[in-house]
Amino acid sequence: MHVGIAGAGLMGRLLAWRLLQRGCQVSLYDDHAPAGCASAAMTAAGMLAALSEAAEGTTAMATLGAGAVVAWRQLLAELAAEGAPPVWFQGRGSLVVAHPADAADLERLRRLLTTRVAADRFHTLDAAALSELEPELAGRFDGGLYLPEEGCIDNRQLLVSLEWVIRQLGGEWHAGTSVKEAAPGQLRLADGTQYFDLAVDCRGAGAVGQCPGLRAVRGELLRIAAPELQLSRPVRLAHPRYQLYIAPRADNSYVVGATEIESAASHAVTVRSALELLSALFSLHPAFAEAEILEMNAAHRATFTDHLPRVEATPKWLRVNGLYRHGFLLAPTLLDKALAALPLPQAVPMAAVS
Repeated sequence: MHVGIAGAGLMGRLLAWRLLQRGCQVSLYDDHAPAGCASAAMTAAGMLAALSEAAEGTTAMATLGAGAVVAWRQLLAELAAEGAPPVWFQGRGSLVVAHPADAADLERLRRLLTTRVAADRFHTLDAAALSELEPELAGRFDGGLYLPEEGCIDNRQLLVSLEWVIRQLGGEWHAGTSVKEAAPGQLRLADGTQYFDLAVDCRGAGAVGQCPGLRAVRGELLRIAAPELQLSRPVRLAHPRYQLYIAPRADNSYVVGATEIESAASHAVTVRSALELLSALFSLHPAFAEAEILEMNAAHRATFTDHLPRVEATPKWLRVNGLYRHGFLLAPTLLDKALAALPLPQAVPMAAVS
């Protein structure tokens, strides 16, 4: 079977890897170079935060992402067994803290968790317990929440690892090649139409206007280097207007984000967004004032009205879209559902994955 995949982001690469393992011939098309930083998968924190999303979103999100940490451990073990470059991964939980003025926001989050998930899936910490878990925060907060099931993954290392294994398995990579439209058995490019036994559409925001109900939401984030700080877990800072998160990486760099703007604009990070993110970061720990700003990036996340992803399939066509800001959290579940949909002889109606 010859498979053409439109979009070499997270889902495109995962599907390419799995289909190559099954003996398919795979051709992968993407607007960007493999390491292009404009894609949603490259401009991400790699958060695996099902409980946090359940509190702020829906219980369906918690259900879909509940096994993400375990699933990623298995996927990364497979990549390592195939000789792919290593991927940094942390699955020892995350923390949520708040300044005294925002204590009500932290309490609101705690109440939401109490009503939406089992009580033993999170812990309320006092200042001493918070300091023991994350010494860098000692003396800075009166307490917080500990979500032991959560974690994060280095998104860029993962994409490099997947690119490596795809090439090793013989996948054809067509970088800088835009797919204008995907249809059963075909991908329409700028210079003509390519035909396949199966066409896969994983273009994310690139499919806006062709996928009913899909829209783009702009997100901005920063990457900083702070070698003097040693945060070992993702930390969220409860805030009245947005949820700041700081996701650590192995080299003492951090991904800081993220704004969420209902806009399809493609300009660089705004001064307002940079000031808000940096001010909140400094308030978390003053040592961040000496951090080096490595990047300021913006990208679009594709979403539907209910913010839940969708898998749609016919015998010669598969589309996975609407991962929104939850791509790395939901990817293992969506990968399984997408592969399970491929043998179906009849169309699968577009519906929220459940």
